[in-house]
Amino acid sequence: MNCCAVCSSKKRRRSKPEAPHSLITDFVTQGTPFTIAGRQIRSRLMLGTGKFSSGEKMRAALDASGGEIVTVALRRADLTGKKDPFANILEFIPADKYLLLPNTSGAMNAEEAVRLARLAVAAGLPNWVKLEIHPDPRYLLPDPVETLKAAEVLVKEGFVVLPYINADPVLAKRLQDVGTATVMPLGSPIGSHQGITTRKQIEIIIEQASVPVVVDAGIGAPSHAAEALEMGADAVLVNTAIAVAGDPVRMAQAFKMAVEAGRAAYEIGLADASERASATSPLGAFLNP
Repeated sequence: MNCCAVCSSKKRRRSKPEAPHSLITDFVTQGTPFTIAGRQIRSRLMLGTGKFSSGEKMRAALDASGGEIVTVALRRADLTGKKDPFANILEFIPADKYLLLPNTSGAMNAEEAVRLARLAVAAGLPNWVKLEIHPDPRYLLPDPVETLKAAEVLVKEGFVVLPYINADPVLAKRLQDVGTATVMPLGSPIGSHQGITTRKQIEIIIEQASVPVVVDAGIGAPSHAAEALEMGADAVLVNTAIAVAGDPVRMAQAFKMAVEAGRAAYEIGLADASERASATSPLGAFLNP
């Protein structure tokens, strides 16, 4: 090889390759937003804030997720103005960047949940509330009777109510008839990471829904989140799977991509499942001219 050829080869190797086409970017720019109580939401990934090892890691994960709605347990938030050992979780969540969604986790009945929601508004938090009532400390399953009672009161008082419920299509219909802004059926018990074990019931809820359906609880892997969006759920809420990951920031990014991919697949339309095989490349005509 002569000198000119060597120089030419080196120049070719040094040239900067063209940026690859990004399907994920297309999903973000082309995906359709959804609406909760008249507010347009682009990200279909909602985030919880429990179990992070520090406020800094939580904030970094929130940023990486691309999420817009962040839920905060009222029992962890400092609503009194006094400093607490966690340095007040609200300090790590910029109110101008995220919609804070106070939740009533820890409430044992409707009365306690309503009191917590009123306390949050009195302290200057939004009138949006994730309604959680789970008196059973072992399985943390939501109480359907108390949830419906609290929802009726809070909706009448002007709250935007997002109720966490069992995957019960009848209850979901009752709640949306009362006027809740969403329904949030569980995929499996809180923090269990089992994925969507209630798929059939959630499919019925989605079919009957007149409000957004957000799958909440039990989402333990990005594939679970993608599955929920592929089914037609409007969004998912994820907390523990990101918070306890070895790298919460990268896991938040993984969930972000999974949600975008799942929604894109739903909008495009998945191929129908079949019990029989179907050859992708039939060879009959080629072998038998």
